Formats: sequence, structure tokens, C-alpha cells
Amino acid sequence: MDSSSAADAVIELVHVVMHQFRSRQFQALRDGAHDVTHMEAKVMGFFAHRPGATLSDLVVHSGRDKAQLAKLVKGLRERGLLAAESDATDRRSVRLSLSAAGRAAQHAMRAEGRVLNERALAGLSAKEQAQLVDLLGRVKANLDAPD
Repeated sequence: MDSSSAADAVIELVHVVMHQFRSRQFQALRDGAHDVTHMEAKVMGFFAHRPGATLSDLVVHSGRDKAQLAKLVKGLRERGLLAAESDATDRRSVRLSLSAAGRAAQHAMRAEGRVLNERALAGLSAKEQAQLVDLLGRVKANLDAPD
């Protein structure tokens, strides 16, 4: 295999692995006790790490459309996974955080994620996992470098 073919094979395999991983992750989210979509899980993760953040904070962080995110947040609130509280200094602003049910769902999703991670890395030693992290980090750094 020439170097061009090898490079194509590496990038294609990275793509295929991530597609498989995400596909199984989404299926676990859909089939799980909380029936959460990928985007809902990402929104919940944002507020899990930033309790008291606002919808505007989420928009800035994600770069996604505010209307789309407002709809997601509304749905999560209606399902009792996000709690909302008026800002003490600005009543127009709503602070969001995971509710108790949201924290339980987040915990379950993280546990499912750990199981999937273990499955994906089965048979790789700690040294091999570290090498893989290093190699993929170098690939990322190459892509991050200015042209």
C-alpha cells in the first residue's frame, strides 16, 4: 500500500469507527430509560457542566441556531430533565440546570458511555490506548495547524 492509500485508509477508518461508535451511542440513548436524542444529551451535558447557564450561553458555546436550541430546552423542561430559575438580578434571564431526573438520566448516559468505551477498546492494553491517543492527537494537531 503506498503512502497516499495508507493515509486514505487511516482517515476512512477513523470516520467508520466514529460512525459506528455514534450509531451505537445514539441507539443506546433512544433505547434507554430516558429516550434522549443525541442533541438533547449534548444540551444536558452542557448544563451538567455549567449549572445556572442560560440559553444564550448555550447558543454561544454551541454555535447552533437559538430557535432550535430553545425548542430542545423547552422539551427537556417539559419532560422534567431541566430545571429553570429566574435570574435574581435580571428577571428576563432564565438560569437552567439539570433537575434531579436530569442528573439521574445524565448518570445513566455516562454509565452507558463507559460500557461502550470499554467495548470499543477491548483487547487494547493501557500502553496501546496511550499510543492511540498520542497518534490521534498528532493527527488533530496537524489539522489544527494553520495552512
